[in-house]
Amino acid sequence: MSTRPPVAGQPDLPPEVSHRLEPGESVAAVVRCDVDSTRRFSPLYVVLTPRRIFTAAVNGSLDNGTISLPLQEVVRLKTRDRAGLGTLEALGTDRRLAVWHYTFSQGPAVLVLMDRFDELKAGRDVVHSRDDEPDVPEAETTEPPPNTLALFRLWQFVRPHVGWVILAFVLSLLATFGAIIPRELTAPLVDGLTQFQTGRGAFPPVGWYLTGMLAAFVLAWLLGWAQGAILAWVSERVSADLRNSTYANLQKLSLEYFGGKRTGDLMSRLSTDSDRLCQFLSDNVVDFAADLLLLACVAARLFATDSMLATLTLAPFPLVMWVMYYARDKLQAGFLASANAWSQMTSVLADTIPGIRVVKAFAQEQREVERFRQANEVVVQTNRRVNSIWTFFWPFIAFLNNVGVLVVWGFGAYLIYRSQLAGGNFTIGELTKFVLLSQLFYGRLESMSRMVNQSQRAAASAQRIFEVLDRVPSVPEPARPVPLDRLRGELEFRQVGFRYGSRKVIKDFTLHIRPGEMIGLVGHTGAGKSTLVNLVCRFFDVAEGAILADGVDIRSYRLADYRRNIGIVLQDPFLFYGTIAENIAYGRPQATRQEIMAAARAARAHEFILQLPDGYDSVVGERGQALSGGERQRISIARALLINPSLLILDEATSAVDTQTEREIQEALHNLIQGRTTIAIAHRLSTLRQAQRIVVIERGRIVEIGTHDELLARDGAYAALHRAQVELTKDIGW
Repeated sequence: MSTRPPVAGQPDLPPEVSHRLEPGESVAAVVRCDVDSTRRFSPLYVVLTPRRIFTAAVNGSLDNGTISLPLQEVVRLKTRDRAGLGTLEALGTDRRLAVWHYTFSQGPAVLVLMDRFDELKAGRDVVHSRDDEPDVPEAETTEPPPNTLALFRLWQFVRPHVGWVILAFVLSLLATFGAIIPRELTAPLVDGLTQFQTGRGAFPPVGWYLTGMLAAFVLAWLLGWAQGAILAWVSERVSADLRNSTYANLQKLSLEYFGGKRTGDLMSRLSTDSDRLCQFLSDNVVDFAADLLLLACVAARLFATDSMLATLTLAPFPLVMWVMYYARDKLQAGFLASANAWSQMTSVLADTIPGIRVVKAFAQEQREVERFRQANEVVVQTNRRVNSIWTFFWPFIAFLNNVGVLVVWGFGAYLIYRSQLAGGNFTIGELTKFVLLSQLFYGRLESMSRMVNQSQRAAASAQRIFEVLDRVPSVPEPARPVPLDRLRGELEFRQVGFRYGSRKVIKDFTLHIRPGEMIGLVGHTGAGKSTLVNLVCRFFDVAEGAILADGVDIRSYRLADYRRNIGIVLQDPFLFYGTIAENIAYGRPQATRQEIMAAARAARAHEFILQLPDGYDSVVGERGQALSGGERQRISIARALLINPSLLILDEATSAVDTQTEREIQEALHNLIQGRTTIAIAHRLSTLRQAQRIVVIERGRIVEIGTHDELLARDGAYAALHRAQVELTKDIGW
C-alpha cells in the first residue's frame, strides 16, 4: 500500500527523528507537539508510519523519553482541547497508551495525522466503527490550581496610572507614619505627669503635647482621605480597563470557545470577579505596602528603645507569618471553588430567565426553583468550608497579637521594677510608648492578616479573568492580509475537511459556485449543511483543504473585511433588546431611516411594523420576545439585506413562518438573489425551486448535484427526500 508524504506545512524532520526511521520505513504524517507533560513549551515530534507511531524529543526538550507503538496495538486516536491546549491520545483496546499536548497552531496537523492513521488502519483491514469502539476511560480534567501570581499580572493594567499609584502610596505612607507621632509624644507626657505627681518635677506642657497629637490625627485623616479618593478612582479605572479588555477578547474568540462555556459563568467573570479586583486594588494593595514599611519602622523604634523587650515583643511574629502563609493557599482554593459555585448559580438564572416561556409552558417552575436551590446550596456549602478556615484564622491572629502586648506589659513591668532597684532609666512613659507601639505593630499585622482574605479572593478572580484573556482565537487573523473591499461572489471549496473533536463531519468536499448563483443545500439532519455555512463565514476554519472567495483563500482576508460581505439569516433569529430600527441597522449603524424602511419592505416586514404602537421605534424586548417567530425572522432578513452583501446565506430562513408569510418572503428573495451569490439551506424542498443547483449532502460528502427537476429525474437521494416530504405533507394535511 502506498502512503502519502507529509503534508505541506509540516516541519522538516530533524536528524534526531530521521535517525529513528527503520530501513524502508516511510513517513505518513508528523505533528510537532509543542507542549510537554509539564505544560511548558518544548518540541516533541509525533511521527506516523505504516508500521508504528513513535516520538522523538529534540532541542533540549524536557520529554526526553521516546515512545514506539506498533500500529496494530493502537485502536484509535482521540483529540480534545481545553483552555487553548490540545491533547492527542493513543488508545488501545482497554487503556490509554500515550498522551501528547499541543497548542492550537498544530491543530490542522493533528487532524491530518488522524486521517492518515484511519487510512492506514483501513488498509490493514482493521476498521472499527464508532459504535463498536471500546469505551476507553477518559483522562480526568481538572481546574487549574489556584495561583496568587495572577495578581501580579494586573500590573499591565495598573501601569498607565502608575503616577497616581505612587502618589497614593506616598500619601498612605505619610498618613501611616503620622500615627507614630502620638505614640512618641506619649512617653514625655506620661513621664512629666508621673514626675509632677510624685513631686519630682513641674507640671508638663500638656497643651502642647495634646496639640501635637491632634495635629497628627488631623494630618493623618486628610492624607488618608486624599489617598482613598485617588485609589478609588484608579481602581475603578483599572477595573473598567480589565472588563473592556476581557470583553474585547471574548468578541475575538471563535464559536468553538462559547460552545463549551455557560453564559452565567462568563457574566460572573466580567461582573463579580472584576468588581472584586476593584475592591482589592482600592482597599488593600497600597495599604499593604505602607503597612510593611510601618512595621519595619515600628520594629526599629522598639529596638532603639529596648532591644531585649523588643525581641520578646516580636516573638509571636514568626508564628503569625507562618499561620498567614499556611492559610493562604487553603483560602485561595476555597475562594476559587466559591467563585465557580457562584458562576454556576448565575448560569441557572441565565438559563431560566430568557427561557421563562418554556418553563411556564411545561409547568416546570417548581423544578427550576429546586435547581436554583441546589445551586444556591452548593454556594452555601463552599462558603462554609472557606469560612471554617477564615473564622479560625483571624481570631487566632488576634490572640497572638494580644499575647505580644501581654508580653510587653509583663516584661516592661519587670524592667521598671529592676530600674527602681538598680537605678535604670526605663520609665513608665517608655513602657506606655512601648505598649502603644506594640499595639500599633500588632494592630497593623492583624489588619494585614485580614487582607489575606481579600487577596486570595482577588487572586481567584484574577485567575478566572486571565483564563479568558489568555485564550487565543482558533480562527486567527492573517499575518499579511489581502485587501478586500467588495467580493464578486465566487466561492470554491477545494477538498475541504472538518472535524468536531474526533468526529469528522465534512470529508473531501469540492464545489465551485459562480458569482450570482443560488445554491441549495439539502440533506438529513447532521449531514453537515450548517457546518459548511459556518466554514464559509469563518466561524470555524477548515482542517483540510481550503475555501476560496474570488480566487483567494478566505483565511487571507481580514475577518471584519470578509464578513462585511456576508449577510446571514439563521434558523433561529436572534434580536437584541432595543427598537426595531436598531435591530435592522445592526450591521450598518449609520444607515438612514429610509434605508432601514427599504430593507424592511424588501423583507415584507414594513406593514406589520407600522401596525405596532411606536412603529420602527417599538422596543422588541429581550431576544425579540415581543414579536412572533415569523416577525422576528422577517426583521432578521431585513437586517441581512440592509448591508447589501455579496454572499447571502439563508439557514432555514423561512422555517419559522406560515405559508402566506413564506410566500411573501420567497417573492422578495426572488428579486434580491439576482446578482448575489446565495447559499440556502432548507428542509422544505419546495423553497429551493429558484436554486440554479441543489447540492445533496450525506455524512459530509456530496452525493448529488443538479436542478430540482434533474434530481427528481435521477430518482436518487434527493428524489427519496422529496417523496418522503410529499408523503408527510399528505399525512398531516398541509
